[in-house]
Amino acid sequence: MTVLVLDHVSHAFGGNIAVDDFGLSIEAGEIVCLVGPSGCGKTTVLRIAAGLEPLQQGRVSIGGKPVADAAHRLDLAPEVRGLGLVFQDFALFPHLSVVGNVGFGLRQMPGKQREERVSDLLCQLDMEEFAESYPHTLSGGQQQRVALARALAPDPKVMLMDEPFSGLDPALRGQVRDQTLHILKSRGAATLLVTHDPEEAMMLGDRIALMSSGQLVQIGTPTDLYIHPVNAFAAGFFGEVNRIAGTVRDGAVLTPFGAIDVTRLPEGSDVDVLIRPEALQVKEIRAGTRPLHQAIAVAARLLGEVSIVHLQVESGDWAVRHFHSRMAGSVLPRENAVVEVSLDQSRTFVFERTRDHISDATE
Repeated sequence: MTVLVLDHVSHAFGGNIAVDDFGLSIEAGEIVCLVGPSGCGKTTVLRIAAGLEPLQQGRVSIGGKPVADAAHRLDLAPEVRGLGLVFQDFALFPHLSVVGNVGFGLRQMPGKQREERVSDLLCQLDMEEFAESYPHTLSGGQQQRVALARALAPDPKVMLMDEPFSGLDPALRGQVRDQTLHILKSRGAATLLVTHDPEEAMMLGDRIALMSSGQLVQIGTPTDLYIHPVNAFAAGFFGEVNRIAGTVRDGAVLTPFGAIDVTRLPEGSDVDVLIRPEALQVKEIRAGTRPLHQAIAVAARLLGEVSIVHLQVESGDWAVRHFHSRMAGSVLPRENAVVEVSLDQSRTFVFERTRDHISDATE
């Protein structure tokens, strides 16, 4: 069942367009992560959905009913939209205990039922022992869990979360994100989570909506966006890429690691070739063999589960070009060793170059 719908939403601040004809729908129990660079409009989208920003154009519906419709001058207040809200600063009430904060939105509920609801949420979030504590005595991660419990307590149809983990230290962030994922799934609300962190979006999102300059660039599963990006911006946003400029000749574009078939693009097109580091597989050259493609391993570092190998190509049009290879395990060639390099074309993307792509390449 579709719960939250934003339809042809546009918004401007003065003469600056922050959101441009944006559309998105979220199902019950689904987590959609809205990502993009700073200033792309993602927080404005969330605030419009919440009713914290007046709707200028378009329509917002929750549970099949409009809560904002610019054409009919409808714009319901946040408190009557059936939402749960969690923000970066948590916004807990300092004068209320954990129990008081979580139960704040349940004051119309019978006392026994309210106590059971609060206790259940605190138990799910491993916060029951802090029930009588006050926010200033809690760690950042504990405060975040209380804010989540408070938002979920009224059993909202929609959860809206704006950078909820950005204030946590890296060691704690992963633990709290994992716990949040499981409790959101168990409660079944439609969730829109804004983040600037691609890894976080891929970890939490059933689907990801990528924005740039107020517009929706691509929406799909994490696999869709990582393996099938629609343009160079999308490919580069969800992971490091080695970027090469090229030209389509005889239906192919040349790279230092082999030719790539691009018959779908016009002959003579200027293109950007984006190669993910894991697409470059490195191995030592065996005696008596002549590899098709090779490079110098100028450095290699173990990063835990993977190794990164810095490669330098010293021939052809790619002389003294620097590339990164990322491989599972402890693949650590000797410094300045000549290595064989093979290219996995399923992790290689070719896009016709546009002004936007040229701009992306220089930033």
